[in-house]
Amino acid sequence: MVGAPFAADAVERAHRNPNLNVGLHVVLVDGNAILSPDELPDLLDANRRFGNDQVRRGFRYFFRPRVRRQLAAEIEAQFEAFAKSGLPLRHADAHKHMQLHPTVAGLMIRIGRRFGLPALRVPAEPTHTISACGTTPTLGARGLYQWTRVLRAQVRKAGLATDDHVFGLAWSGHMVRDRIRTLLAHLPPGRSEIYFHPATRRDPPLPELMPGYDHVGELQALLDPELPKIMAANGISASR
Repeated sequence: MVGAPFAADAVERAHRNPNLNVGLHVVLVDGNAILSPDELPDLLDANRRFGNDQVRRGFRYFFRPRVRRQLAAEIEAQFEAFAKSGLPLRHADAHKHMQLHPTVAGLMIRIGRRFGLPALRVPAEPTHTISACGTTPTLGARGLYQWTRVLRAQVRKAGLATDDHVFGLAWSGHMVRDRIRTLLAHLPPGRSEIYFHPATRRDPPLPELMPGYDHVGELQALLDPELPKIMAANGISASR
């Protein structure tokens, strides 16, 4: 999130850890922009922030050419800001999965390729796997998964990589130890990404930004000493 208040600190930490793969988290909703309200009059409030009205914005991004031009300018500005950080660009995605929006996805692919983008995350969570793990997927989740098939095809046609499966949507904020152990026993064939929101403690502003999230439980899941054994038993190999 190159426009976030502590982006410079994050970049410095990443430079101190050269083996850490870092990507661009494009922000187009509920967050800070790079460009000014004068440059993005239809997108920002006076505090240089995108609102959290995600559905309304989705319609405007799709139907209004003037808004799409501003959207493209901001996406390009965020890619440019990442390039100026000096960090290798390993992948990109968007805050609150806005890359699932067809307009946003198309712009991120087109602009990202100019900046050497190698991979775009498509949050494709197979509903049959979620069912096998004991959770009944919603109708919306089933429809979303079908759309991700189309989007993954577009990403790959553009020459970008994307994982076959991404887990963390149905149980967002609750990727705890027992759930991860169950998921590893049911992973489908192919390359899967499992994402978390870990933290050592829930200090402000986390409770306000992510109410109900079990950040500490997710960190404990990542540190579970049994994970290597479970992965080996299920023929799973890890990669960076």
